[in-house]
Amino acid sequence: MKKRTVPRWLLLTLPLLFLALFYFYPLIKIVLVSFAPEGTWEPGRLQQLVSSDSYFRILRFTFWQAALSTLLTLLLALPGAFVFTRYRFPLKNLLQALMTVPFVLPTVVTAAAFQALLGPGGLVNDALMRLFDFDSPPVKLNQSAAFFLLAHIFYNYSLVLRIVSGYWARLDPHLKEAATMLGASPLRTFFKITLPLLIPPITSAALLVFIFCFTSFGVVLILGGPGCATIEVEIYRQSIQLFNLPMAAALSLIQICINFLLMLFHARLGRNSRIGFFSSTPGEAPDQARGLLQKSLLVTNLAFMVILLLTPLLALLLRSFLGEHGLTLAYYRALFTTPPGSVFFVPPVQAVLNSIGFAVLAMGMAVLLGLLASSYLACAENNKKNSTHFWDAIIMLPSPLPPLPLDSAISLP
Repeated sequence: MKKRTVPRWLLLTLPLLFLALFYFYPLIKIVLVSFAPEGTWEPGRLQQLVSSDSYFRILRFTFWQAALSTLLTLLLALPGAFVFTRYRFPLKNLLQALMTVPFVLPTVVTAAAFQALLGPGGLVNDALMRLFDFDSPPVKLNQSAAFFLLAHIFYNYSLVLRIVSGYWARLDPHLKEAATMLGASPLRTFFKITLPLLIPPITSAALLVFIFCFTSFGVVLILGGPGCATIEVEIYRQSIQLFNLPMAAALSLIQICINFLLMLFHARLGRNSRIGFFSSTPGEAPDQARGLLQKSLLVTNLAFMVILLLTPLLALLLRSFLGEHGLTLAYYRALFTTPPGSVFFVPPVQAVLNSIGFAVLAMGMAVLLGLLASSYLACAENNKKNSTHFWDAIIMLPSPLPPLPLDSAISLP
């Protein structure tokens, strides 16, 4: 008897139905409101967006800050990737685990952490004012592009390090040995052999960093201020403050189209190069740092990682215990109360529990849909179907997109 098998396309049915209802339906509303507000096709509706200098300036600034954030993150994270690939040192696994924490933090928490560290009333300014008797905060990063660029590096440093170092560790060590036997110096071996092999993971990591910085909202809004408006911030301003929903929808459509092209390119690059975030199969065992140069490189990178990734979180933690008269637990006791005039309708701890409950439900649904989609993509890839890149980009498209574009679409009549 011939064994019956379930068609592979059925694995993708439920994920696509979910995306159709909660992603593509709002997307269609965005298109209709942008181009056919009265039921007739009016592409001239977007003339204001195309011809206005202010919107062009916002689009240009969005690309500029995303590109600069990507470049700075790569320049700072690639030496760290080299250190993690090449050397072994105490607490390496612990530090690698801690580096993942900033990447999963909510944007509001990240902004609050940097305000607690470098803001006008942050720990650094307080310490400098007391130490040198300054009348005003000497570190003036608040409401500036430099402030949220620093937060973007904080966010994406671990992303670049994990992707590049994971791929780097899997490179065949025999290539390096062969180059050495042929008389190539370590520097020449790196630029002629290692670096070309690292181009795919570096490009993949750079694309992801660019996408996340391009769609950044909370960090830019809180740390950058009104003078640093990106597309996402302008969507918020048009939909919430000005209630100009068609313009917000038009901006959302532009953002979604750019994201899809970037995700399609990333999906093709990642599948051709077998690039992953949690790669851990080593090709060459790391060694101890030897000599002054290697030890200086190791210590400098580790110190930078600790300062960049841990000090904002430690500042936020310390701020939670500081009151007007020193250390206090008043803020933690307030989690269980709802005083008169409070902005909370329930005790804050109840809001925390609600968030955990929603997160558990969302996790269950995401795991189910993700398993179905990944099973289809794995089967399609084994059969060498060319449509794998397209469906991969479609499924991954909502991942870097903040909720504002879809919220603005759902709010439309």
